[in-house]
Amino acid sequence: MPRPGGKLKSMSYSLVIFDLDGTLADSFPWFLGSLDNVAEAFKLRRIAEDEIEPLRRADVPEILKSLGVPRWKLPMIARYMRRLKSTELETISLFPGVGDMLRMLREGGVMLTLVSSDNEENAKIVLGDENAALFSDYDCSAALFGKARKFRRVMKRAGVAPEQVLAVGDESRDLDAARATGIDFAAVTWGYTAPEKLLALKPDLVFEEMDDITARLLPRR
Repeated sequence: MPRPGGKLKSMSYSLVIFDLDGTLADSFPWFLGSLDNVAEAFKLRRIAEDEIEPLRRADVPEILKSLGVPRWKLPMIARYMRRLKSTELETISLFPGVGDMLRMLREGGVMLTLVSSDNEENAKIVLGDENAALFSDYDCSAALFGKARKFRRVMKRAGVAPEQVLAVGDESRDLDAARATGIDFAAVTWGYTAPEKLLALKPDLVFEEMDDITARLLPRR
């Protein structure tokens, strides 16, 4: 669907930048299961079950403040979670239809890149060899607030102008990075952030089902 209140625009993009967790990979259950481990390792407050849904409606700074996480600890926590995740990748699967969607976009002439806060090795294992080969570029291990820089890098390497690029993600920080880079952003409603939170930020596109991606981004035959 188009941006709420916005005009229906041409959906012709040469490059699509995908997020991994919550967008292609159903990793939210793993994330929730790892929180107690992270809290113990870094002496953080544990999250009660009734706090999960409210946190899905909060911005990243609000989440960090609620959990009592100082920003200087973020790089250490991110490295710890990447290492922990690498030992449990078999518990994380792709959302249904991801493989077909990626293949159809690539066959339709769209370049695919992946920008993720996870490392590239983890990302490729989760994607699987066949899906991983569909991506022309990876820029991984992004800092929590470092995606805009990585968006610019993959755009430069691809030689594609901002107006030809779409970022697809499930978090408000993905949208913020796209806005900072001057590219369009598509929100998926099945990820980490509550759909109503993303809709309130007025993304350029909203995908409610995996099939919506190819339906909107590929020319009708």
